This record gives sequence, C-alpha cells and structure tokens, in this order.
Amino acid sequence: MSNNQNQNNSGWKTLIILSCLGIIVMFDETMILPAIPDFVRNFAISYSTSSWLLSAYIIAAAVMTPIAGRLSDIFGKKKMLLIVMAVYTVGVLSGRFATNIEFMLFARALQGVGMSMFPIAFGIIRESLPEKKFATGQTIFGATFPAGAIIGLVGGAAIIQNFGWQATFLAIVPFAIALWLVILKFMPVSKPTPSGESSAPVDKSIDIKGTLLLAVTIVSFLSGITFLQSKEIGFYVVGLFIVSAISLAAFIMTEKRTKMPLLDLKLMSNRNFLPSTMIMMLVFLSIFTVYLTIPVMVRSPVPLGFGGDALAVANVQLPFMVVFLITTVISGFILNKVKNTTITLIGTSIATIGFFLLVMFHSSELMVSIGLTVLAAGLSLSIAGGFNVILVSVPMQMTGIALGMTLLLDLVGMSIGPVFAGIFQDTYRGTISGVTGEFPTETAYVAIFVAAAIISLSSVILSIVVNRKNNSPTEVESLQEK
Repeated sequence: MSNNQNQNNSGWKTLIILSCLGIIVMFDETMILPAIPDFVRNFAISYSTSSWLLSAYIIAAAVMTPIAGRLSDIFGKKKMLLIVMAVYTVGVLSGRFATNIEFMLFARALQGVGMSMFPIAFGIIRESLPEKKFATGQTIFGATFPAGAIIGLVGGAAIIQNFGWQATFLAIVPFAIALWLVILKFMPVSKPTPSGESSAPVDKSIDIKGTLLLAVTIVSFLSGITFLQSKEIGFYVVGLFIVSAISLAAFIMTEKRTKMPLLDLKLMSNRNFLPSTMIMMLVFLSIFTVYLTIPVMVRSPVPLGFGGDALAVANVQLPFMVVFLITTVISGFILNKVKNTTITLIGTSIATIGFFLLVMFHSSELMVSIGLTVLAAGLSLSIAGGFNVILVSVPMQMTGIALGMTLLLDLVGMSIGPVFAGIFQDTYRGTISGVTGEFPTETAYVAIFVAAAIISLSSVILSIVVNRKNNSPTEVESLQEK
C-alpha cells in the first residue's frame, strides 16, 4: 500500500513538472502572434511569406515528432525529452537575434523541433499515473496549453508594445532553462522495456531509410503547399508534389519491410485510431487557417481592418483563450461520464458553428471575439475527445509511436491552414488613401472564414461516422499480440 502511494505521488509530481512544458511553449507561440504585422513590416515580406513563420516551425516539428517518438521508446523518454528541450531553448534564444526573415526561419525551425516534446510527455504521464487517474492527468496537462496561451497573449502583447518583439524571446529563456534543470534532477521516469518479455534486450535499431524518406515526403509536400501562393514558380511546385508522392510510396514500402519501423502502419488498420487522427488533423487545419488572420485584421488600418495595436489583438483573442482553458478542464470530467467519440462529435459541431459565426459577423472586434469564443468551446471538446480515443485505442508500449503519428498529421493540418490564409490575403489586397502599403480586404477575410467553416464541417461528418462505431477492446489486444 505504501509503495503504491509513493508511486502515485511520484506520478502527480511528474505531471506537475511536465505541465510547465505546455505553459512555456504556448507562451512562446502566442506571444509572437500580435507581432506578425511587425514581422511583415520589419522584414519587408509579403503576407504569404509571413506564413513561413509557422510553416518552418511546423515542417521541423512534423519531421522530428515521429523520430523523437521512436527514439524515446528505444533510449528512454526522459533522455529524449531533455535533448529536445535543449534544442528548443537554443531556438528561442536565436529568435532574439534575428535581423532578417532567413535567420528567423532558422530559429523557428529549431523551436519546431521542440514540438516533439509533447508526445514524449504524454507517454511519460501515461506511464506515471494509474489508469483510473489518467483522464484527470490528461486534462490537467491539456489545460496548460490554453493557460500558457493566455499568459502569452497578455504578457506578449505588453512586451511587444513597450519593448518590441525581440524582448519576447528573451522573456522565456530563463524559464526554459530552469525547467530543463528541474526535469533533469527531480523527475523520475522508469526505463523503457520492449513489448512482450521485460527481460528481453531492447532493439536499438533506427529506421534510417524510413527517416530520410519521411523527411523528404513531408518537406517537399509542405513546401509545395506553401509555394502554391507564388504563381511564378508553378512548374517548381509540381516538381515538389511529384517528389513528395514518389518518396511517400518508397516510405510505405520501406516501412512494410523494416523490422522496427519508424511509423507502425498496423495502427492504420485500427478503426478508432485512423478516423480519430483524421478528425484531429481537420480540427487543427481549420483553426490554423484563421491563426494568422486575426492579428492582421485587428492591426490593419481602417477601413480594411480595425486599426488596433498589439494589445488590441490580445483583447480580441483573450476570451477565446479563457473559454478554451475552462472547457478543457471541464472536458476532463465529461470524459469520465460521456463516451469520448460523442464528445468529439459535440465539439466539432460547436466549432463549426463558431466558424460560421465568423463568416457572418466579423465587422467589429466584439463580433470577432464572440465568434472565437464559441469556436474555443468546440475546439477544446474536439481535442479532448479525439486524443482520448487515440490513447485508449493503442497498447501502452505503442503510445510514443501512436502519438507521434497523430501529431504528425496534426502538424500537416497546421501547416496547410496558414498557407490558405496567406494566399487569400495576398490575392485580395487593397490600398488606403494616405497610408503606405497594401492590406487584405473584406473579400480575403470572408474567403478565409468560409474555407475554415467548410473544413470544420467535414470534421463533423467524420465524427458522426466514428461515433456510430463501437469501441473495440479486441483491437488493442490484437495490436499487443502483433
């Protein structure tokens, strides 16, 4: 009894430490959001080019996430977590000294590597907490993301307004270093064991061919999507998509023949895993379509925008973050009483309503804020339900790979969204008398919100299909046997 109690206490301590990750990373991500118009002006780039501020981050994350998930299952989650955190901290510090878009994209890519921390952290939490407490732990960990976003919005906007965007990066570095030291010294994590017999030696082989092919597939595909906004290089874009298709086919053939594949394609046969990951990808694609849009809308001069500053951006988006935090916490309690597929359906439906509200009502900061608030409630439920379906549909020893695959598809969705927004913003631009430069018009914002609403509606349809299927524990057992 005493040993169980000590293990339980250790699990909660681990959860508290890892929860700081979400706060720090989301603070970093959200604090630069109000500064996007500043990047456009200071680096002399177009709105479509500004989408690379997210694309570089997401491409690096998409490539590194499944790799880190595999390495964490082989060499230990704590060790990989510390390595990835170190790279992330260097990336944050590098952002402070960026004087052009090229160096900033390099810094953002290093920060993107840090995204692979989260599948590792989820795996550690699942190993550390009892099964009955995992839903609560998942809720607490998930709540740190909107909490960090709230701090980042308010604190980041104030820092940008008074000291410039460069100071936002410096603000986070001391906390990242302190957390790294805390994890190193105070977070106990059990050593990984292979599936099956605990006495068997761990296979430390790494799928090098699969890793390279996956990297080529993701980078070429996401680059092709991003370059769609440049009409002058159409042939180059076609070439990128051809390269992506060929490398993807080669990757699939390689993974089928590899003893220890980077991505376990058997998971795709799980009727709960694959549809749920597709829903999550659509959810993130829809929200990231408007991710870069709101700061530009708020800070563009009247009448094409609201003529606000960095603090105005924070005021518009703050209700979204607060509601997202509250509903994320509530969703953890709902998961214990309502089927997770039902929560996912409810969440995607509410999110879709929020997007359509933005389509119809976005003529003032208040109206936009209300639409975002409805959207937040739906998103939190969608994410909580979707991730829970995924986590319970795979055996524990495959958590790292499963979450890595899930986040990989989510990152693909995140990368496509900003590109859509950038294309619309650059396609539909107008000028204002007496003001230098061109700015997105009403047509651009309507197109962006309509696209997000349609994407979200497709996630509702898929959620309906998933909700009609019964959860099958035999699938998890069959995966364990394989």
